[in-house]
Amino acid sequence: MPYDAEKTRAMPPVGPGGTSSEQTTKINPVQVDASTEAWPSEEPDREQPTVTAAVPGVGFPAGEDATEYMRPVVPPEPQPEDSGVYGPVMIEPGEDEAQPKNTRKKALIVAAAVVGAFGLLYGLDILVSSGNVPRGVTVAGVDVGGMGHDEAEKKLRDEIGPRLSKPVALKAGDVNAELDPKAAGLELDWDSTIDRAGSQPLSPITRVTSFFTSREVGVATKADDAKVSGALEALRPKLDHEPIEGTIKFEGAKPVAVDPHDGQKLKAEEATSTVIANWASGNAVEVPMDFTPVKTTKEGVEKALNDVVKTAVSGPVKIKGEGKDATLTPEQIGATLAFTPGDGGALNVTPNKDKLVEVAGPQLKDTVKEGKDAQIVFEGGRPTVKESVDGLDLDWDKNLQPYFDTLKKTDGREVKFEYKHTPAKVTTEQANKMGIKEVIGEFQTGGFAPASGVNIRVVAEKVNGAIVKPKETFSLNKYTGPRGTAQGYVEAGIIENGIPGKAVGGGISQFATTLYNAYYYAGMKDAGHKEHSYWITRYPKGREATVFMDGAGNSLIDIAFTNPDDTGVAIQTIWTPSSIKIVLWGTKNYDVTGSTSGEFNPTQPQEKKVNKAECTPSNGSPGFSVTDTRTIKDRRSGQSRSESRTVRYDPQFKIICEPPPGG
Repeated sequence: MPYDAEKTRAMPPVGPGGTSSEQTTKINPVQVDASTEAWPSEEPDREQPTVTAAVPGVGFPAGEDATEYMRPVVPPEPQPEDSGVYGPVMIEPGEDEAQPKNTRKKALIVAAAVVGAFGLLYGLDILVSSGNVPRGVTVAGVDVGGMGHDEAEKKLRDEIGPRLSKPVALKAGDVNAELDPKAAGLELDWDSTIDRAGSQPLSPITRVTSFFTSREVGVATKADDAKVSGALEALRPKLDHEPIEGTIKFEGAKPVAVDPHDGQKLKAEEATSTVIANWASGNAVEVPMDFTPVKTTKEGVEKALNDVVKTAVSGPVKIKGEGKDATLTPEQIGATLAFTPGDGGALNVTPNKDKLVEVAGPQLKDTVKEGKDAQIVFEGGRPTVKESVDGLDLDWDKNLQPYFDTLKKTDGREVKFEYKHTPAKVTTEQANKMGIKEVIGEFQTGGFAPASGVNIRVVAEKVNGAIVKPKETFSLNKYTGPRGTAQGYVEAGIIENGIPGKAVGGGISQFATTLYNAYYYAGMKDAGHKEHSYWITRYPKGREATVFMDGAGNSLIDIAFTNPDDTGVAIQTIWTPSSIKIVLWGTKNYDVTGSTSGEFNPTQPQEKKVNKAECTPSNGSPGFSVTDTRTIKDRRSGQSRSESRTVRYDPQFKIICEPPPGG
């Protein structure tokens, strides 16, 4: 059913009861296949067209596009009596499709009313609260919001004032302390504090939120930063502590866990600022600290205690030796355990070999045999080799783990220890092949005091027969070990701070001087020595030495030489009540001569007053410098070389004795 869309002004009614409007406009009708009278319901797979229909009986406003009022309509299923085609139909717009202009106008009117009301309330709030502290304000925890300034000041003075003379509580990590505010120079600035409470805020948001929140403004403080810092520094010994790793200690035989603690140190600058800002708050001030974490945890310590240590000390342990046994008590067992931090906060438990030797060794000493190196003895004026002896000792390294495994048992707590043979460091065969056959260097000194003579004799007996292997270095302090009363040494003369004094082991310097000259003429290599601070007339100028060990046996001044040859060297000492002679035996490879220069760069002595009871006056002596030159000729190559050493001696004080305190 064709038609001309351009000429169509209105459509006749379509469908039953349809009517057309008087005001219509040009529309684009739906093109429908003219040969089709209706959409057949018998063909469900055929695509059904969608048409745009208008609400019946309603026209379109003049000048507006009708498409604004059109919406897709799915045609109804035709009934048997229906015929014809469907086209555009006029429909009336619903209320939800009306023009939104009126709604927008209403919204603007409402918004303007709300803003106006809010502005009115804002102005009224400023007018009513003018001159008061803002709502929600607290000062050092005291609520003064909404009060007049006079009322707020009184309340602050009543509640904060009593705090100001009390010590300020400090919390520094795991330590609590107190700070005297007066000593730290802390005062409250009342005027500034009241001002800090503030005038009314202009921000509408701040004023609204003040109905629901509080705002702490704090106090204003008059403070001397240096005084506050000094007061905190004075507390540092209490606040600071090093990290403490968790471990286990023993109270007798009872193991007790020691909880770990992180280390902490005061952050001085930050702590000063924090205290100034918070000292009057009435609460403990959290002091900033630097923390050093530990590796162990409390749980790790408890696990080691319960899983290992309690069983280890639950009873005695028997150690079976060769021919004799040792029994360790729980208390002794505890001493042999060592504790170190492990992974993941654990505490590792291990056996301590040195402590095991200390507690078990004395009980098993009869089962071991001390080895002895081959020695050179001097019989008939000639060196003779004294045979070496191999030792038998407990193999502590090998026995350590079986011992620890035994500690983990609750019964059958005994362990068999193994032994090892310890060959001599210098065997008889080695000593016989060292070529120790002739004198290679010797020297003698005398004139020592009786007490010094005792000490010289003790050290001479210790050193006599010592062997210095090829390329080996001999150290006097290392060879003798501590030189105290337990070793037979007595108090004798020394030089202390440039004046004569006394100490146990004094006089050994004469032995050192004699040894130095003996190896000087033997062509040995000097491995370190030190001259006296001033020259002692019985020693060669520039060719003497001193030694010193403290009371704990620590070597402070030593003398040592190195054997440069492929043959060995034996030390012979010959002591008499008035002299000490040292002879070095070996294979003579060198001819040595020495020469000493005259004194130069002299300095005059100074007076020194001494008020000790045992004071000996002295006229003193000048200081000077001297150079010694040693010339060594190698017999094997015929070549010579020279070595020079310049020594500076201080002047010897002129000693003036004065009565000691008390007469």
